[in-house]
Amino acid sequence: MKKRDILENQAKIVYLGIGSNLGDRKKNIEIAKSHLSENNLDFLSLSSFYETPSWPNPQNPKFLNIVIKAKFNFDPETLLKTCKNIEISLGREKGKKNDPRVCDIDIIDFNKKILKIKNKLTLPHKMMHKRNFVLIPFFEIQKNWHHPIIKKDLKTLISLLPQADIRSIKQI
Repeated sequence: MKKRDILENQAKIVYLGIGSNLGDRKKNIEIAKSHLSENNLDFLSLSSFYETPSWPNPQNPKFLNIVIKAKFNFDPETLLKTCKNIEISLGREKGKKNDPRVCDIDIIDFNKKILKIKNKLTLPHKMMHKRNFVLIPFFEIQKNWHHPIIKKDLKTLISLLPQADIRSIKQI
């Protein structure tokens, strides 16, 4: 039992996507990063900032997004709870799906784990392979990552995006 406890507390490699399209977007992301760091995430790499139109309604304010690679010593549910608490502390309110928001933190990958907790968490993130604002910053910091379910690397996943998605993202 002791050996299992030690293994469970070893650092795992996690990738998070952080986005904001309300208020001072860059400041919101910087505050979220600070809170993540205070909550046992040890950053290894950070992407540049990327700006994209809101989806599905491009009339909403544009999003600013980054991807972070970090070490984390606890389980995926603990990380999810931490992310949700940070979103709330930054002023995120429960709204309709895809509404504008001050902060959105998604777990993209958790130590290459494949996991589904109904209505709570899917790993890797169930839509990450279709999102330019995840794939392109993710590729910037981790070119050799492979999707454990789809079995494709990031470069291939990016090449499968619609051309309009590739043209609409801008590195800041």
